[in-house]
Amino acid sequence: MLRRARLAVFRLMCFCVVVRDALCIPSSGMLYPRESSSREVKDLSGLWSFRADKSPNRNQGFERAWYKHRLAETGPVLDMPVPASFNDITQDATLRDFIGWVWYEKEVVVPARWIADEGTRVVLRVGSAHYYSVAWVNGVKVTEHEGGHLPFEAEIGGVLRDDPTTPCRITIAVNNTLTLETLPPGTIQYLNDTTKYPEGFFVQNINFDFFNYAGIHRAVLLYTTPKAHVDDITVVTDFLDSTGLVKYKVSVQNAAGAPLQVTLTDKDAHTVASSTEPSGVLKVTDVKLWWPYLMHENPAYLYSLEVRLMAAHEDVYTLPVGIRTVTVTGTRFLINSKPFYFHGVNKHEDADIRGKGFDWPLIVKDFNLMKWLGANSFRTSHYPYAEEILQMCDRHGIVVIDECPGVGINDIRSFGNASLAHHLHVMDELVRRDKNHPSVVMWSVANEPASEMPPADLYFKSLIAHTKTLDPTRPVTYVTNSNYARDRGARYVDVICVNSYFSWYHDPGHVEVIPIQLNTQFENWYGAYGKPIIQSEYGADAEAGLHSDPPVMFSEEYQKVVLESYHRVFDQKRKKFVIGELIWNFADFMTKQGRPKDDFSSNF
Repeated sequence: MLRRARLAVFRLMCFCVVVRDALCIPSSGMLYPRESSSREVKDLSGLWSFRADKSPNRNQGFERAWYKHRLAETGPVLDMPVPASFNDITQDATLRDFIGWVWYEKEVVVPARWIADEGTRVVLRVGSAHYYSVAWVNGVKVTEHEGGHLPFEAEIGGVLRDDPTTPCRITIAVNNTLTLETLPPGTIQYLNDTTKYPEGFFVQNINFDFFNYAGIHRAVLLYTTPKAHVDDITVVTDFLDSTGLVKYKVSVQNAAGAPLQVTLTDKDAHTVASSTEPSGVLKVTDVKLWWPYLMHENPAYLYSLEVRLMAAHEDVYTLPVGIRTVTVTGTRFLINSKPFYFHGVNKHEDADIRGKGFDWPLIVKDFNLMKWLGANSFRTSHYPYAEEILQMCDRHGIVVIDECPGVGINDIRSFGNASLAHHLHVMDELVRRDKNHPSVVMWSVANEPASEMPPADLYFKSLIAHTKTLDPTRPVTYVTNSNYARDRGARYVDVICVNSYFSWYHDPGHVEVIPIQLNTQFENWYGAYGKPIIQSEYGADAEAGLHSDPPVMFSEEYQKVVLESYHRVFDQKRKKFVIGELIWNFADFMTKQGRPKDDFSSNF
């Protein structure tokens, strides 16, 4: 009874925030903030004040309304960089594995003209914060958001204008608690034996193999638009012979009847097509298609779509556009009607000290390394990556399988209606954010779910159908490690993505089984579903500098033999129905502390 009561309190303090004054619902669009002649962007990256709520119920910050005062007036605060995970910044071991609410605060100077001009919208945008967030401006709640990897925003001009002499104090509370209904899911476990654990001791249990970094992971911005503004743009591209087709739709707010000018320009700023309609098709003669890296001598060609809303105050927004098509057949994945083979990697966003915090030098280095490796693609394992990373992919021709945070769905209780509703909402947000990136060619709705469980059939049928309704132009998949005969969701995907680690997690040390088992895996999956297959994970761990001849596990030589054995099978099967290989993993990443457990499951 005590344990149930504690869990109830913990769930309450994580997700039931009762302060709901001045809640600002964001508009339907989620365009990436870009400066233009009508828009300004103020980046709030840097040092923020920070305090973890270490009270027994982790709820003291709400009980005492920390958001109503400067955070330093509520107790001791730390300097905390934003963007960054808070876990590895300090020398406090209790903060590294802290579970519950943490509080951020920053006072910023807002340009006087933003406040004085009531025709200007001022928007607060958080690129991502893990996991559940509540934001206040000058003590007034403006928004809350569930989910750790996608942006959220709120218009705050009205709050600022209520008292224009008060500095803009932004407070953001973030909670990293995971439950059976979050993505990814998790559970809180209280350990009540006081002969072994302190009073009130609890742990966060997770079913995924990466560290649950937390904090404000991407930039916090203030940006402006006119009241009458471009709210959203949707672009779908095609081509016929040498003519490119750009089907577009522009949504505006507070501008009914205002004229529009839509202009498509090439890299040399020459106009190639234009329109004055809010939706339509732009035709581009002698089109330059968007091609993946290494697939064309001029890859990643981008046009610019400028939308000019000519209301009382003009608004201008420019969207990069790559003209390309994606098609899946029974044996091939086609980009621009040409067979494309995914020759790439899986990644993570984390790095030393900064955790999952956005870091330009690291991103640029990663892209240079990927291109040096000859990689043409990657999967955003196991959550959506920063928008800036997808923009880099657009510019460099790196193809992306865009994955939502549906990892670790291994408990039957995570297939319930509440979990599905949240999963559908996450896909809404993901597609809304990433729909216009030419580099994004496929959606992945989950990684290694317990798809053999009976509820998985209806769950993935609903989830995949919903995603295809959101975006009928891209294929949908999920990544499986289930047995082909017991997987209940594979019938609904467009591409089979399968993870396997032969001679590693099972039959360890026996590389001679790889050709047999990998060939059997491919034949079984294709025979059952008749769909093209990507080997979405494979590999073997290695300690750099550890050598052994004959090869043994964890030596560089063993890793090399494993990869070569896989590659020989890939080279044969790509002639038939295998359309890609994504090695695990591009770079080291942090996991939770613990001992590894052998996994002898088989997916073939």
